[in-house]
Amino acid sequence: MKVLIIVENLPVPLDRRVWQEACALRDAGHEVTVICPKMRGYVEAEEVLDGIQIYRHWISDEARGIRGFIFEYASALWGEMRCAWKAWRRGGFDVIHLCNPPDLLFLVALPYKLFGGVKVIFDVHDLWPEMFEAKFGRRGPLYWAVRLAERCTLALADAVMATNQSVLTAVKQRGYKKDDEVFIVRTAPSSSMNTDAPVDDALKNGKKYLVGYIGVMGNADGVNYLIEAARHIVKTRSRDDVHFLLMGSGPEHAELVKLRDLLGLTNCIDMPGRVSNEYLFTGLQTMDLGVACDPINDYNDHCTMNKTLEYMAFSKAQVLFGTREGRFSAGDAALYVMENSAEKLGDAILELLDDPARREQMGRLGRERLTHELSWERSVQELLKTYAKATR
Repeated sequence: MKVLIIVENLPVPLDRRVWQEACALRDAGHEVTVICPKMRGYVEAEEVLDGIQIYRHWISDEARGIRGFIFEYASALWGEMRCAWKAWRRGGFDVIHLCNPPDLLFLVALPYKLFGGVKVIFDVHDLWPEMFEAKFGRRGPLYWAVRLAERCTLALADAVMATNQSVLTAVKQRGYKKDDEVFIVRTAPSSSMNTDAPVDDALKNGKKYLVGYIGVMGNADGVNYLIEAARHIVKTRSRDDVHFLLMGSGPEHAELVKLRDLLGLTNCIDMPGRVSNEYLFTGLQTMDLGVACDPINDYNDHCTMNKTLEYMAFSKAQVLFGTREGRFSAGDAALYVMENSAEKLGDAILELLDDPARREQMGRLGRERLTHELSWERSVQELLKTYAKATR
């Protein structure tokens, strides 16, 4: 079977979930092509990587306002349509696998379903309407257009994959899908992550403890809460034994660096931007504690955060705001802050740093949970079930 996967918000192989899905489908004997944007160092228009054909298209800068939002998605849609037509002319495809956000990709899939008999799978990474509202803080005509796009994509799909139970419940209700049309394919860290990477104490900058963050730095990710928590720890709680390493990039990275410098925390917080896998794995291995600072809201409540699972893969205890799916993912491997407060986040970080036995137990429980209950092998089984349903 020939499969075309379209993802817009990250390129492959950087988007680990999409790349894992592509590799799992390849291993199951399917011919896989992926369409994704040119960004974050992945700028080759075409390449074959590990037996998977990749087409990349130009996209405008990541959106920070309504105008940027529209331009980003319009440019991506044009690129996706061109790449899909190229893939069709070069051999066609039997299934088109749409990864959101956004929920506009049904416009790419529609002609191939209507005139080519292609099956459509909708892979719901995020609830786009909730994401839109969290990003822009209001509803309006564009919000309702987003809701309509979600409804159209659900109507077009022959089967739907959700990252967790919260998302599955929402798409079943909104898309009027039957139980046998929806599947949970959870995100899990890649087995290629080097959990035996060496420790590098130089990352602690001479301090006793290293607190780490990995992930995107956008306006919905709450990294500002962590920087404010660091100020609370260093200046209010007068702790000089904690260093912070915030790894990742995104549309807010430059502004967050300015915030760090404005607060006088340059010597306490390293923000290297996008890092290599080797640096990332060493950072994860070295940190004493991970933080997931995504604030509690209707959007984040439905999200399974990769950072939470990656801390668990490295047996690291973590502190996070108590989003619904965050609590489900981490279980007993985390200390939860149940309101969006930088001060309380900082206090929780210190509470765990000062209790090494508790951190060790949390790290062990997280690793066990990830290995047994949340393993990628279980998700692969559900992925293949989704394809079987869509194509029968």
